[in-house]
Amino acid sequence: MPNLSAENLRVADVMARDVEFIEPHASAQAAAVLMGEIEVGALPVGSADRIVGIVTDRDLLYRVVARGRDPAAVSVQEVASRPVLACSPGDTLRAAMDVMVANYVRRLPVLDGSRRVVGWLTLADIARHLLVNDDALQVSLLTLTEGAGAG
Repeated sequence: MPNLSAENLRVADVMARDVEFIEPHASAQAAAVLMGEIEVGALPVGSADRIVGIVTDRDLLYRVVARGRDPAAVSVQEVASRPVLACSPGDTLRAAMDVMVANYVRRLPVLDGSRRVVGWLTLADIARHLLVNDDALQVSLLTLTEGAGAG
């Protein structure tokens, strides 16, 4: 099996290509509804051609709900996280993970050479990809699973 480590895999191998955006002037409530509908914890703010921020479930919780603000009256652009940190399709997963760790973020938009959003990379996607393709981990999990039935 080929080496599928974070050093060998590229962002393009793991990223989601279908990215849902929310407009900057949309309400925090609309963002929360959309996140719930598509089961995500964050949305890029803007469009594929111009991303101006990222709004996360935590942004909504701490910057709207915890402050007693009306989610229907607060715009996404008021609470979105900035600056937008990003990676490129050709970056290694290790490089993208380093950006995430250094900046305490769990998601990155993937931008092409024209700064257009072409994907979305999450720590969950990275973990799922690396764990599913790790032969040693699979053997360990199988051993644990088989051993669990004995006791």
